[in-house]
Amino acid sequence: MRRILVSGGAGFIGSHLCTKLINEGHHVVCLDNFFTGTKNNITHLIGKSNFELVEHDITNPFFIEVDEIYNLACPASPIHYQYDPIKTMKTSVMGAINLLDLALKINAKIMQASTSEVYGDPIVHPQNEQYWGNVNPIGIRSCYDEGKRCAETLFMDYYREKGVRIKIIRIFNTYGPNMLPNDGRVVSNFIVQALQNTDVTIYGDGSQTRSFQYIDDLIEGMTRVMATDDSFTGPINLGNPNEFSILSIAKRIIELTNSKSNIIFKPLPNDDPQQRQPDISLAKDVINWSPVVQLDEGLRSMIQYFKEKTN
Repeated sequence: MRRILVSGGAGFIGSHLCTKLINEGHHVVCLDNFFTGTKNNITHLIGKSNFELVEHDITNPFFIEVDEIYNLACPASPIHYQYDPIKTMKTSVMGAINLLDLALKINAKIMQASTSEVYGDPIVHPQNEQYWGNVNPIGIRSCYDEGKRCAETLFMDYYREKGVRIKIIRIFNTYGPNMLPNDGRVVSNFIVQALQNTDVTIYGDGSQTRSFQYIDDLIEGMTRVMATDDSFTGPINLGNPNEFSILSIAKRIIELTNSKSNIIFKPLPNDDPQQRQPDISLAKDVINWSPVVQLDEGLRSMIQYFKEKTN
């Protein structure tokens, strides 16, 4: 049994990770300031002897004795990270510094949950880990994109200069239960709108593409990366390489929900990527991982979750 700190542990991804680690018998400390995380995501864990919940903002230093740290703390949807862009940047940068300092002090292994947004609006397709990206440093999305890029820099510098044991994963579009209904991301938006029989809103003409992975696949990949030996740092892509247009996703969700919704189109936000598809060759080689949940299976699970959530 290991003691494991999960920052952002009450969020969408963090709550699933906490559940998996608890089920494996580890002692988990869930750290969250509840900006986008919610206690409802972890209610089933509260009261377990091997689970602790601490309300804390990682822009402030924190000390605890643990063996491993997963840093997932940061709002990840445009609606939430653009709400307070300075705070978003502080969370990515100062949060990384505080947790890296903690890992250095207690000799813990630490993982940075980075993002496919480090690739920006890519001119290389699909994206592999050697691609440096095409990112606007002064746009409305920059607080998140550049914050995550800076966090990766910090992780590598702490590794090279101070010998901190690090892992960097780049998470591509992920969906599943525990997403907020007002999350603002594609799948959750479309499902909520379809279930309410309101217009399904597409920004742009819907030809832009994304690759969607189900949450269970991501969590499996994360724990496998953490288990690699100290010589492997990443970055490593974790995502589903099956690519779909936004319009095709909207149509499929309307079909699966038997919705009466119409599709409407609105202007594309600034710096919205036109293509996003991970090259997961490294994940296949290093951790023997590739997604197993197909899109329809994942969407049905998500639809059922939101049906129960909104009833």
